[in-house]
Amino acid sequence: MASRTSPARPVGAVTRGTTNPNRLRRMDRWIAAAHGPELRRSSDPVAVDLGYGAAPWTAVELLGRLRTAAPATEVVGIEIEPARVAAAKPYERLGLAFRHGGFEVPLPDGRRPALIRAANVLRQYDEGEVAAVWARLCGRLAPGGLLVEGTCDEIGRRHVWVALGAEGPRTVTFATRLGSLERPSDLAERLPKALIHRNVPGEPVHAFLRDFDRAWAAAAPYASLGARQRWIKAVRDLSADWPLADGERRWRQGEVTVNWAALQPRTG
Repeated sequence: MASRTSPARPVGAVTRGTTNPNRLRRMDRWIAAAHGPELRRSSDPVAVDLGYGAAPWTAVELLGRLRTAAPATEVVGIEIEPARVAAAKPYERLGLAFRHGGFEVPLPDGRRPALIRAANVLRQYDEGEVAAVWARLCGRLAPGGLLVEGTCDEIGRRHVWVALGAEGPRTVTFATRLGSLERPSDLAERLPKALIHRNVPGEPVHAFLRDFDRAWAAAAPYASLGARQRWIKAVRDLSADWPLADGERRWRQGEVTVNWAALQPRTG
């Protein structure tokens, strides 16, 4: 990745642009639940879908899902590839717009987003670049705003994301389609760039996934009641040793959210 420093050019690099309808449903559902109250309180509830890809489906879907929680929400899709912006323009409507840009997050009239969602954007970057990108994006947020950055598979069955505020990373959420899960550590392949290379012995995220697999194995008798009940039992047992930031209502969705401080990479 060649860094672009000219202020006349968008900051970042073109992604592959791979996208599919309904791919980001798990992330969107979590955002609506976790950040919906803040969006409702905001005097300018604008959300950015950063790097939406070759087709505008994720921005269109984000608008619909956020409006179930905060009806006044607007969504702006931002893409660094001009041809993708041109292709998305026919989908614009009241509350939905598309703009050319990158990590500088260009919004008109000095607007600052209440939410930035960046899904499958940083996979191609080096791990050492992530902190600077996070800081840049968080610096664009409105007061009380949220950055959600993570990775999922091509059809959205497995997804892991980090939620950040102005102070930096807060939580890591693991979300999956429970019927397709063999073991929780299957989610390791979808860890965001800040964590994916840290899934090795001695790193907290590796220990977390190891303990999660053990709890999942111990909960095997609950499989007769369904994958959801097994997941809930495993997560409840996991909570004895790991600082979880959610409860059974979210666990039932095939999610678990952990405080960032417990999983952040070790220095060096």
